[in-house]
Amino acid sequence: MPGSSRLAISLRDAAPKMARQRQLVALNLDIIRNIVFVLFLLRLTRRAFYALKGRGPIGLTVSLYASIRRSLYGIFLRLPGVRDKVATQIAEAKINLERKLVPSGPGVERHLRLPDEGWTDERVREELARLAGMEHTRWEEGRVSGAVYHGGEDLAKLQTEAFGLFTVANPIHPDVFPAVRKMEAEIVAMVLSLFNAPDGAGGVSTSGGTESILMACLSARQKAYHERGVRKPEMILPNTAHAAFLKASEYFGIKVHLVKCPAPSYKVHIPSVSRLINPNTILLVGSAPNFPHGIIDDLTALSRLAVKKHIPLHVDCCLGSFLMPFLAKAGFPTEPFDFRLPGVTSISVDTHKYGFAPKGNSTVLYRDSSLRQYQYFVTPNWPGGVYGSPSVAGSRPGALIAGCWASLMRTGEAGYISACHTIVGAARRLEEAIREDPLLSAELRVLGRPLVSVVSFRAVGLDVYAIADAMSARGWHLNALQDPPAVHVAVTLPVAGAVDDLLNDLRACVAEVGEAERKEIAEGRAPKTKKGDTAALYGVAGSFPNKSVVVELLNTFLDTLYKA
Repeated sequence: MPGSSRLAISLRDAAPKMARQRQLVALNLDIIRNIVFVLFLLRLTRRAFYALKGRGPIGLTVSLYASIRRSLYGIFLRLPGVRDKVATQIAEAKINLERKLVPSGPGVERHLRLPDEGWTDERVREELARLAGMEHTRWEEGRVSGAVYHGGEDLAKLQTEAFGLFTVANPIHPDVFPAVRKMEAEIVAMVLSLFNAPDGAGGVSTSGGTESILMACLSARQKAYHERGVRKPEMILPNTAHAAFLKASEYFGIKVHLVKCPAPSYKVHIPSVSRLINPNTILLVGSAPNFPHGIIDDLTALSRLAVKKHIPLHVDCCLGSFLMPFLAKAGFPTEPFDFRLPGVTSISVDTHKYGFAPKGNSTVLYRDSSLRQYQYFVTPNWPGGVYGSPSVAGSRPGALIAGCWASLMRTGEAGYISACHTIVGAARRLEEAIREDPLLSAELRVLGRPLVSVVSFRAVGLDVYAIADAMSARGWHLNALQDPPAVHVAVTLPVAGAVDDLLNDLRACVAEVGEAERKEIAEGRAPKTKKGDTAALYGVAGSFPNKSVVVELLNTFLDTLYKA
C-alpha cells in the first residue's frame, strides 16, 4: 500500500539519525563519566596533597600504622573469649562504681516518687542539711585541685541573696525581666574590657566554658560556610586543647587536626599548624593556659599565622579567666593573649572560675559583633511566634546572671589583683618546691614553664599514678593526666591556703611509693605497687591501642551517676 511504503521509507531514513543520536548519547555519557572520574581523581589528589602537606610521609605512615593497629586490636577485643572476659571486668567495675558513688546501707532513704503529700519546710531543710553533710573530699580545706573556685563565705552569702531576688527571672523574656538583661549586658561589657576588646566587639554569656567553646566553633563554621562556601569544615587544635573542642567537632561535623605540644615547652608546634592549613580550615585554636599542663601556647605566632592565612583564631582562656588579665598588675610575668593580638577573633572566658561567680557562668567574646551573629539561632516561621536565641539554651536562669554580676561588682579590680597574687604566688611556691626540694626534685619533673595557676608534674622512676592514689588516700583530689602520664594541681584560693600541707603529703607519698618499689626490686620482683583507682584506670587507658574498653568504662560511670 502507498501509505505503508511511505512509512517504511521514513523509518529507513530515520534509522541512521537514531543511530547517530544513540552514538551521541553514548558519547555524552562517556564524557560525563570521564568528567566525574577526573573530578574524583582531582578530589582524591587534593585530599592526598593536603594530607601529605600537613603530616608528611612519615606522619602519614605513623597515622596509618596506628589506625590499622587500633582496628586489629578492636577485632581482638571482639573475639568470643576475650569479649566475655572484658564484659565480666566491666560488670565488676560497675559494681565497684555503684558501691563508691551510690549510697547504700541502713538509714539511706531513696526518693524515687513524689511524696503523697508535700513535705513541710522544716523537713526539707533537715534533709538538705543531711545531704550537705554527706562524706566528700574536703574542698573547704583546699584538698581539691580546681573544681571549686571559691571567693569566700561573704561572697557566697551575697550570691545567695542575689539568687533570692531573681529566682524566677529568665533572660529569654527581656521585657519581663529588664534588670537581668541589663546585668547580662554589663557582665559581657566588663569582660570585653578586661581582654582589651576593640570598638565594635561583642559577646554572649553562657552556661560554662564548654558552651562558650561550642559557640565559638559554631560561629567559625557558619562564617566559613556563608562567606567562603566551606562545606567540609576543619579546625586545627593543640592536642592539649580542652575536650570541648572535640565535643564541638562531634556535634557540628567539624574535622579536627590535633597538633602535638612537644617537650620541653609543651606549647603547640607552630610549623605543624601551618602545614595543616588548607582551604577547608575554619579555625585555629590556642590556650591561655591549657588545662593539662597550665602552659600558654605561642599565641603571638598563631596570631601571625591567622592574619597571614585569613583564618579566625580562638583563644581558650576559660581556665586563665580572671588571672591572665591581672598577672602583670600582680607582679608576675605574662605573655600576649588577648585582642591586642590582631589575629585573635574570639576568646572564651569563664566567670565561674577565677571570677568567683556561681557555677553556670561563662562568656564568649568576639572581636567583631558580626561574628557573634553566626552563633545565633533565629526562626521567623514557627507557629509559636518569631523565635530567636543567642546560644544553645532557650530559657536560662536569671538568678545565675544576678549572682555573676554581684560577684564581679563585689570583688572589683583590686580584689582580683589580690586573688591573682595569692593564687599564682602559691602555684609558684609549689613549682619551686618540686624543682628544688631534694626529695621531690629527685623523683618529679615539672612540665614546661607554667605562668598561671596550674602546675603539672611527671615522675622519673616511679609510677606517678601510684603517687596520685597515695595522695587520694590522704584526702587529696588531684587531676591525673595522660600522654605523658602526669598529675596536675590547679591552685584555687582554698588550695593556696593548703600548699604547705600539700607539699608535706606529696613528699611523704613520693617516699612511700619509692620505698615500696625499691623493696619489691630488692626481693627480686617487678615493682607492683598497690594499684588504686587512678593507676588502674590510666594503666588500662595507656596500655590499649584501641580505647573501646575505656569508652565502655566511662559510659558505665556516666550511667552510674543517674542511679538513684
